[in-house]
Amino acid sequence: MEAAALDSLVAQRRSIRGYKKQPVAQELIAEVIAIAKGAPSSMNTQPWFFHVVTGEPLERIREGNTEKMLAGADVDREIRMNHGYEGAYRQRQVDIAKALFAKMGIAREDAAARQDWVMRGFRQFDAPVSIVMTCEKSMVHDTICHFDMGAAVYGLVLAAWTRGLGTVINGQGIMQSSVVREHARIPDDQTIMTCIAMGWPDFDFPANSVKSEREDNANFVTFTGFE
Repeated sequence: MEAAALDSLVAQRRSIRGYKKQPVAQELIAEVIAIAKGAPSSMNTQPWFFHVVTGEPLERIREGNTEKMLAGADVDREIRMNHGYEGAYRQRQVDIAKALFAKMGIAREDAAARQDWVMRGFRQFDAPVSIVMTCEKSMVHDTICHFDMGAAVYGLVLAAWTRGLGTVINGQGIMQSSVVREHARIPDDQTIMTCIAMGWPDFDFPANSVKSEREDNANFVTFTGFE
């Protein structure tokens, strides 16, 4: 693969938060996963499981997530969460939220519209497919496993993009993991780590024009021994 092609792929790929209702063929999803599984993993452990959900089971997940969150239920995720970013990390969250709200025409004082946006996340942005990523419970506290799974997820979103599919890695979609576990039929010996919404992008959806910015290398890269 030419460097320019990879550079272009990485530059073009963005998170998609609005989808067409058009279904995605199982064979195409399997093709994408076949590429994603080529990600590097520590000592070839390949610790990932991909649970692909669509149709009625996904609708039940959406409904369960939404009902519980609207009712004020406690967050029910199976992995430890960061309970508040600070400094530059928090500012980056704020910046992308501002960009999305601006494109969607959501005013700061419009509480109803802001809540509706949050609920879209709990519905996995109404995408026709959700891919629930899990690992065995024996691996859940293995940080190297987390690196490996992240590599596979990035491979998946890039492979999807080359085939015209959009994705968004969506922690909100597993906020009520017990609901996801039930309807996605997750085995008892696996832990739900994250999920990826997938489908055909609706490029008329304003938020889909937003691409998050990246820091300049000078802010996080050091070089040693090159003098």
